[in-house]
Parts: sequence; structure tokens; C-alpha cells
Amino acid sequence: MSVTICEVGPRDGLQNHPLVVAVADRIELIEQLSASGLPCIEAVSFVHPARVPAMSGAEAVLAGARPHPLTRLTGLVLNAHGLTRAFAAGLAELRYAFAVSDAFNRRNANRSAAEGRAGAVAAVRMAQARGVRIGVVLATAFGCPFEGEVDPGAVIDAAAELAAAGADELILADTIGVAVPRDVRRLVPRALPLGPTIGVHMHNTRNTGYLTTFAAIEAGATIVDAAVGGLGGCPFAPGATGNIATEDLVYALEREGITTGVDLDRLLKTAAWLERRLAVPLSGQLLRAGRFPAASAGRRSAKP
Repeated sequence: MSVTICEVGPRDGLQNHPLVVAVADRIELIEQLSASGLPCIEAVSFVHPARVPAMSGAEAVLAGARPHPLTRLTGLVLNAHGLTRAFAAGLAELRYAFAVSDAFNRRNANRSAAEGRAGAVAAVRMAQARGVRIGVVLATAFGCPFEGEVDPGAVIDAAAELAAAGADELILADTIGVAVPRDVRRLVPRALPLGPTIGVHMHNTRNTGYLTTFAAIEAGATIVDAAVGGLGGCPFAPGATGNIATEDLVYALEREGITTGVDLDRLLKTAAWLERRLAVPLSGQLLRAGRFPAASAGRRSAKP
């Protein structure tokens, strides 16, 4: 059994951090993550710099990054303008995001959920016409900070329309970290028959992110998002804290006998480098505790 990890640290991890990280350091982060063997990195988002200053310079990041040939770089898009920028940047793969809940989509993208969904369908068709691989992120698939519970039927209806349009991947996102394994078990199996590869993006706001990620894998999801060090959070979702930490996830998956293809020692060194660069403690636990069993004392040198 294998799982594809999409590293979202350079985008979701940094977008809400108080320190705006320079383009050169974002490039360095992407290249270090790529060197650890991560197959997919969400490197940038094409959003207005006034709304999300940390994501300014997306084109410069992509132009300067030199990832390993086996690492796919993707960028996040929220609207038609961002889509135009992504195409112009020459990305071979992108993700289009919209929120299933109306109130959140209006806060995040200044459009209704129905408009966001229509935009996603149009983006899928445009990407297909250009030979660009596209995944769609269905945000607030498990709960909304403004509307509360989200109807799983509404999520599946949107997913079905996107699958029919030709989306390559569908990513079910717990944007505010409210899901528990039961929620995942009732949603992921309903998405699997639609056709596209199914993934999840789980936040650890209420310490359930790892539980729900494993529940999703057991239910059949084969793509999981994570951010190095556990960085992350949405600037438009009150109280939404970090993602699950990539290094902690890789450790747990390896111990379960699930293949990731990631060099965990190199990943830990990157987490330690990033912690020093940001000058704040990261939430990932493996960086503190070290690997088990400690077959080599050198493995603990990854700690800052």
C-alpha cells in the first residue's frame, strides 16, 4: 500500500504566518522539501498580495525553484484571474479551491458557493483544454466556521459535478479542523466511485487531524496533504490553526508499513531549518522526540 503526500507548507503553511518569508527562502524551502523525496509540493497560491501578503511573488518563486525532476509543483487558484496567472506561469498542474459553504466562500473568495463551484467547473474544462492536470479542493467539506455543520450530500453533489467535468483529483478539506473519523468514513467512500483520485486536507485544530487522515486512508483516499512542521492556518477562518506535520505523518505511515517514498531524516532537517528561519517553535512532535527506534544517534542531529 502507498500514499501520495502533497506537501503544502510553502503555501498553506506560510500564508497565515506573521513573518512574510522572502522569495529566496521560499525557493530554498521548496528545494529542500523536494530533495527529501516528496512527490508533490503546493508551492504557491495565485491570490492578490493585498489579501495574502505572504503569497506575493508566486511567479518569481516558480521561476526560481529547481525541484527534483520527480517532484511535481502545483499552485492554488481561487478565481479566473488566478487561473490566468497559473497558466501564464507554465504550471503543468494546479489546484482550484472553493468552499462548499456559502458564508465561507464569500469571506475567502468574495463569491457565493454556487459561483465558486461554477468557477471550479469552468477551470477544470479550461485546464483540460490546455493539457494541464487539475485537482479541485472542496473547502469546508466537514464544517464551516460561520454556518456550522455541512451536509455531506451537498459535498458529494459538488464532487460529482466536478468529476463529470473531468477533474483529475478531488481533495476533501477539513478547513477548520472539526472532523472526526466518523465524518471521514461517511464521506470518502461516497466520493470514491465518482472517478477522480480522492484526497484529504485535514487540519489539526482540535487534535483530530492525524486520526481523520488515517481514517481517510483506511476508507480509500490515496492523497493526503500535510505541512512541514505542522505550519498552517487560513486567514479567513477564525481559530483555524495548523496542518498535520508532514514529518509526523511520514513517521506514522512508515510504522504502519505504508510506503511514502520520503526520506524522513532529510525532512526532519528541513523542519529544523525552517524553525530556525521563522524563529518560532513548530508544532511537529517528531522534531522534539526523535525517531523510534533510534537506530542511529545521528538521526537526532536533525533537532535544532
